[in-house]
Amino acid sequence: MDRTDTTTIASTGLPGGTSPAAVPVATSPAAEPVTTAAAARAYAREVVLEHWNRPDRTATEAAVIDLLLVVSELAANAIRHGGGLVAFEVTPADGGVRLAVRDNSDVVPPAAFGAGGFPAQHHGNGYGWPVIIRLARDITVERCPEGGKIIKVLVPLV
Repeated sequence: MDRTDTTTIASTGLPGGTSPAAVPVATSPAAEPVTTAAAARAYAREVVLEHWNRPDRTATEAAVIDLLLVVSELAANAIRHGGGLVAFEVTPADGGVRLAVRDNSDVVPPAAFGAGGFPAQHHGNGYGWPVIIRLARDITVERCPEGGKIIKVLVPLV
C-alpha cells in the first residue's frame, strides 16, 4: 500500500490557538465523560452515524470497524501508557473522521515514525501503533507546553 501521509511531532497547541489544556474530554450521548476505550468507541460510532453519514455518503461497516479499531488502540494506549485519557475528540472531515486523543505523558511512542511493521514475536503488546499507522492517515503527535501530548489522526471512511 502506497502511503503518502506523514507522521510529525510538534510542541504546539491545537489549531485556532486553543490550548491543549482547554480541550474538553468528549462526552458520550448520555453526557458521561469518555474515559475508557469502550466509551470512546461508542462516541465515535455515534458521531459517524449522526454527523458524518448523510444521504449522499455513508460509511461502510468495514470502514467503521477500522475507525473503532483505531479509536480502541489510541484510547487504550493513552490509558495504559500515557497516564490517562485527558481529552478525546471526534470530528467529521472530508473523506473520514479526525480523532484527537490527549494523555498525560510526554513520551512519543517509539513506533510512531515507523513503517507500521508488526513485532516479530508476540510479547502481549506492540501491535497498537502498527495498526494505527496502517489504518489512519495524517498522524501527528504534539507535545503540550503544560505536559502530555495530543495524537491526531484521520481515519478514512470512504
